[in-house]
Amino acid sequence: MAFVLAGGRGSRLRELTDRRVKPAVYFGGKARIIDFALSNAMNSGIRKIAVATQYKAHSLIRHCQRGWNFFRAERNEFLDILPASQRMSESWWYRGTADAVTQNVDIVDGYDVDYIVVLAGDHIYKMDYEAMLEQHVSSGADVTVGCLTVPRMEATAFGVMHVDENSRITSFLEKPKDPPSIPGQPDKALASMGIYVFSWPFLRDLLMRDAEDENSSHDFGTDLIPDIVKNGKAVAHRFDDSCVRDEGREAYWRDVGTVDAFWQANIDMTNFDPELNLWDRDWPIWTYSESVPPAKFIHDEKDRRGSAVSSMVSGGCIISGTEVRNSLLFTQVHTNSYSVLDHTVVLPYATVARHARLKNAVIDAGVHIPEGLVVGEDPEEDAKHFRVSDGGVTLITQAMLDKRAAAL
Repeated sequence: MAFVLAGGRGSRLRELTDRRVKPAVYFGGKARIIDFALSNAMNSGIRKIAVATQYKAHSLIRHCQRGWNFFRAERNEFLDILPASQRMSESWWYRGTADAVTQNVDIVDGYDVDYIVVLAGDHIYKMDYEAMLEQHVSSGADVTVGCLTVPRMEATAFGVMHVDENSRITSFLEKPKDPPSIPGQPDKALASMGIYVFSWPFLRDLLMRDAEDENSSHDFGTDLIPDIVKNGKAVAHRFDDSCVRDEGREAYWRDVGTVDAFWQANIDMTNFDPELNLWDRDWPIWTYSESVPPAKFIHDEKDRRGSAVSSMVSGGCIISGTEVRNSLLFTQVHTNSYSVLDHTVVLPYATVARHARLKNAVIDAGVHIPEGLVVGEDPEEDAKHFRVSDGGVTLITQAMLDKRAAAL
């Protein structure tokens, strides 16, 4: 089975996670971030999935109920939502990633599974978990850890593994200042993806012992994995060996955990030949698809032409006399005459009034951009009312616009 950890807010996304947990944040025109982990599991042949939720989970739960309700119990398939419900103590919510599994031990026991794949629900990537499962079984490991190959000094932001020539993990370091290199690759390091494979009996016993440890933070990366490295057998699985990609392409994995990273990954989808292939029919990214009409472009006059160049425009959008360039518009976005969108990500059900000019921006779902608003040309002015990131991307929510309107 797959156990997806989807309870973390993702505070670095700032106001984008004020109303929704990070895995429920929109991505790629119509999907949510969690759809990548769920699609990978289903495409890998895993039909038993549990999703642990905690922070502001309504949007995520509703999405899973609407978009992932096709599993059939009579075929022993399911996607179960496991909210934090103080099952072990009335004073505990989920205290860490490992504790999220511990508090649902009795439920997992009822699934009658041999192996469990623990997944983070907040990354963008395509991966065949079957290859990792096969390596886990054949190696006799206590845990197999999914790893990214990254430039060595970029690994300072990750949990980093030192491995021997047989991929056995000999040390696990959390955000080291001087990351250990891969044998034979002095300029590369192995960083944890937050993906783990265990046999369920082994993990169950480990979780029960960890729950009794008052000094533990009950976290996989901080507590359980280092313990196995020291006292058991931990093996690294390289993402390059199981990532799903077009021939000749680099392995694609993104943590869209900041406003800049979120904006960039979405804007990258508008490239002529994007690194992430969402058009792959052999490894589709499943999601909830609303029943909406096709996108429509109207008006063909000078300075009032509905057009989109090097952009992605989702179903239900109406581009009315608007110039759209290098932008990504989600479902049911409506724009009006004489406005311009340039390198802008617009989340679902937003509207853009006349004469607005938006550049290098992220517009939250349901926002109404007022007539004549100009964003992306004067960072100091933008920062008075909106969130301007370190990379110069302006995030706009309805609450920010309401506060701005009240001050005018």
